[in-house]
Amino acid sequence: MSGTYLGMPAFPEAAHDAVRDRTLRANLRHATHTIRDKRARAVAELDDWARLREAGKQIKDHTLRHLEHYLVQLEESVTAAGGTVHWAADAAEANRIVTRLVRETGESEVVKVKSMATQEIGLNEALEAEGIHAYETDLAELIVQLGDDRPSHILVPAIHRNRGEIRDIFRERMGHWGRPAPEGLTDTPAELAEAARLHLREKFLRAKVGISGANFMVAETGTLVVVESEGNGRMCLTLPETLISVVGIEKIVPAWQDLEVFLQTLPRSSTAERMNPYTSTWTGTTDTDGPSAFHLVLLDNGRTDTLADEVGRQALRCIRCSACLNVCPVYERAGGHAYGSVYPGPIGAILSPQLRGTQSEIDASLPYASSLCGACYEVCPVAIDIPEVLVHLRERVVEGGPVTRRGTKVTLKPAKGHAAERAAMRAARWAFTHPAALAAGQRLAARTRRFHPRTVPGPGRAWTDTRDLPKVPAEPFRDWWQRTNGGKDSAK
Repeated sequence: MSGTYLGMPAFPEAAHDAVRDRTLRANLRHATHTIRDKRARAVAELDDWARLREAGKQIKDHTLRHLEHYLVQLEESVTAAGGTVHWAADAAEANRIVTRLVRETGESEVVKVKSMATQEIGLNEALEAEGIHAYETDLAELIVQLGDDRPSHILVPAIHRNRGEIRDIFRERMGHWGRPAPEGLTDTPAELAEAARLHLREKFLRAKVGISGANFMVAETGTLVVVESEGNGRMCLTLPETLISVVGIEKIVPAWQDLEVFLQTLPRSSTAERMNPYTSTWTGTTDTDGPSAFHLVLLDNGRTDTLADEVGRQALRCIRCSACLNVCPVYERAGGHAYGSVYPGPIGAILSPQLRGTQSEIDASLPYASSLCGACYEVCPVAIDIPEVLVHLRERVVEGGPVTRRGTKVTLKPAKGHAAERAAMRAARWAFTHPAALAAGQRLAARTRRFHPRTVPGPGRAWTDTRDLPKVPAEPFRDWWQRTNGGKDSAK
């Protein structure tokens, strides 16, 4: 299996294969149910959870409305603290910047903190093409890398693997990347963790360059924040001589005090902990501690285009907690790989099509990878209305029309295969704007109900293959209302 998402099929095709993998479904069901139950208990401990959620939403929305101000303030603060800021409009530019910075150190290997931004831009592959080896140090990311796999979850990238599979990957692949797995390695969690610890230790002590992302960037101080549970992040952020952080421009918060909200909501929503075991913050460089050179690469890569969409921009509030994945019935059955993006699940279904555009088959299919049940909105710690954005993006896919991509206005062609849907929506619009015709159609449907088929032919057959058509009532509601209310018009 390739480590990238290039060439992935559209969601329906990928999900069709995934739901037939019994091992995958069992792994996902066990993991997501365990995490969601723990999260519910952790959130229930706080009487003010609803207020914290609203505060996080307000902070994020305020920052996005004034993003140009806070980006400039952040650059000034980082520079004043001894760091260097680089601006990357897209993935290619970010990869060029990071590759150049590593080359300038003379090193040929780097250690990495888990970072979705670097996965988004394909940094590992770009570095490898230039002869630079990037070693993932997060346990789950290590499993994915050793297995030549792809992440399938935001919080737990190897959620699709069970302990036996991980043991086999360690036995077969660790020796190719460094220290081999111990002889007689079993699938007990303690032994697997110890094998990873021994394997990574030599990389931590040898590496001169570290690469990270960040959960938050504080504009007023130039401080970056990483929260994690294993301690690998602390090693990568403090031991190397050079630290390069690649961070999306939406990760800014205005003030240090704003962290008070997110350092309560993020741990509970992600790992179901009251606080993360490791919360690392760094501000520029010092002469006596930590890296002697710090570079911050601010990544756009479609975020400015997303910000221009009044409905879709709320996806940029996301703090990558993964709570929406753990409650999603579609993700639980299809897994993360079916989404064809580093951002799987409900948030990926609205974020990826906006960052990448809906021109490709896979991105056009993602807004439909949902039942619109609303569970994702209920658990989101920053109140992203994912169902609202999904419907909005479905409209964009079906209708096409002008959007802005990379600063240029382009016209999207209506998606293939949606001709019948567009015709049905136009017919419905006409019917609902002509009450007399709608009433006549309702009466006709009621009087002919005995002749209605249980399945729909043609394009609708796929829908009715797994469900019955709703039964038409014997009497339209409008007629029932007039009959039972003395002939009064139902519109009054």
